Amino acid sequence: MSVERPEPSQIPDLPGAYVFRDADGRAIYVGKARSLRKRLVTYWGKPLHPRTEAMMAQAASVEWIVASTEVDALMLEYNLIQRNRPRFNIRYRDDKSYPYLALTVGERWPRAQVLRGRKRKSVRYFGPYGHAYAIRETLDALTRVFPVRTCSNAFFDQRARARRPCLSYDIGRCSGPCVPELTGVTEEAYRADVEALADFLAGNERPVLARLEREMREAADRQEYEHAAKLRDQLAAARRALESQEMVLTQPEDLDVVGLVEDDLEAAFQVFFVRKGRVMGRKGWIVDRVEEMDRPQLLASFVRELAMEREDLARRILVPEIPADADVLAEWLAARRGARVTFAVPERGAKRKLLETATQNARDHFQRHKLRRASDFGARSRALAELGSVLGLEQAPLRIECYDVSNLGPTDKVGSMVVFEDGLPKRSDYRRFEIKGVPGQDDFASMEEMLRRRFERLRAEREPGADRPRRFAYPPSLVVVDGGRGQLSVATRALEEAGLRIPAVGLAKRLEEVYLPGRPDPLTIPRGSEALFVLQHIRDEAHRFAVTYHREKRARRQVASSLDEVPGIGPARKAALLRRFGSLARLAAASVDEIAKTPGVGPELARTVHERLHGPTARGPLVGPGALGRRESA
Repeated sequence: MSVERPEPSQIPDLPGAYVFRDADGRAIYVGKARSLRKRLVTYWGKPLHPRTEAMMAQAASVEWIVASTEVDALMLEYNLIQRNRPRFNIRYRDDKSYPYLALTVGERWPRAQVLRGRKRKSVRYFGPYGHAYAIRETLDALTRVFPVRTCSNAFFDQRARARRPCLSYDIGRCSGPCVPELTGVTEEAYRADVEALADFLAGNERPVLARLEREMREAADRQEYEHAAKLRDQLAAARRALESQEMVLTQPEDLDVVGLVEDDLEAAFQVFFVRKGRVMGRKGWIVDRVEEMDRPQLLASFVRELAMEREDLARRILVPEIPADADVLAEWLAARRGARVTFAVPERGAKRKLLETATQNARDHFQRHKLRRASDFGARSRALAELGSVLGLEQAPLRIECYDVSNLGPTDKVGSMVVFEDGLPKRSDYRRFEIKGVPGQDDFASMEEMLRRRFERLRAEREPGADRPRRFAYPPSLVVVDGGRGQLSVATRALEEAGLRIPAVGLAKRLEEVYLPGRPDPLTIPRGSEALFVLQHIRDEAHRFAVTYHREKRARRQVASSLDEVPGIGPARKAALLRRFGSLARLAAASVDEIAKTPGVGPELARTVHERLHGPTARGPLVGPGALGRRESA
């Protein structure tokens, strides 16, 4: 192992967190301990778990931070993991496809909508739900009770300009905040409806049902039968919305139910969020078990992850086993939510059945996940190990950078750099290059310019006294260039000039041949090999990324070419013309009078635009397939 063992007397016998770093200073593992001294000395004992042994082989140094209590150490470990994303800590990948019912409470007139993906600020979420149609059915019923808008902001602004509410207002599904001066709705009254809807969705439905029933009876006693009938319909709609949420407990209890299924490489979690005895939502996670953890430790880690994601954690959490360090975890959870939190393993009855259902959902989710080849950490590890062996590398290439050049003739020459870490794309580290110093069409020179810029930047940022390295400064374990012997020689020369000793290979599309420096004949990796799959995957991703950038630049140039040469047409007027007509071709087909109707464009300027696009004589339009560009593949 490469990391030097610290003297036990140097390590404090106190709680805290510790960080193992590689030779480049990147954190590769973060842990916590009740006693830093007792925990750290175990890493130099024998035997080690294979995962721990792999981590220690990559580690070059270890450091630690003392915490005042075990609870503080727990939070310190979490913050360090979130900040550094170490590759040997377990990774939670939640399914972003789960839909939520969301209220945009940060807007002046909040709206209710179905949202997926990463959570946004100033939005209150309810769920997640199993299917989007379940949310829409619930929302369809609830807008009869709480007339909150569901329209987009663009449609809302359109109705405000038209000074007329839409059909939802006419049928009683919206209070019409787009034109409050006509509908009479105030911000206070509208906000009250939003808060009541949020309260209902959070599981506090009894006050709403009681209020509607009371108002219905009072209206009937006053012989206001039409109003009473409206309240009756609202009451029925509210009850119908509740029916879509499955009642699983006879008592109105709040629970979070955690189901877990695992194997040696991965684990799957499924959580049911039960409020007032009803399942209000569910969500799944997949975990890469790159860290040595037993089942109780895995549960403890997951509960912490769940608590950091959700503010409305239940007071009681049902689990298949009591988590490790449950007392410390419960103390931290209690401080976070302001109330006591307990763990329970149900043995019988409805709660046991509910836990079994959550576990079965986790098992189904796990089986679906296993069908996706790229998500298998074990398969990726084997593929990288095989690739390192085939290429004669000292160790598996954990970070691979691939470069590609895209051009069509002498214009819009671009390059791409894509990064794979642990066999998966790391899109935050992708880079685009605009080739500026190469006249004409020269793929070799374009590749050399891109590689020199990247490696000079790497060398400069790694020199002593340089600013703190950024992600762009991390060195790759392997450089792959899209091309044959010529592109590889360019890459080798750029690396030598930068003083970097990084292995490089070229991957030619013909027969998938792999070129190595100093070897006259290409290396042919057997088709179907996991190593070849990794190289093909990263090469295809680099090509896609370069071609996308090339097409974007070409499209911008083609759209701008004709209008930019018209006197009096600046960025604002050009944007107004393209917004009005949609494309340069439609603008060319328009008459002078139609062009003159564009805001900011008068008759004289419209005539100038028309003559520029058509010419002063009746030669036919200058804008067509030739001017706009053909759809050749870049």
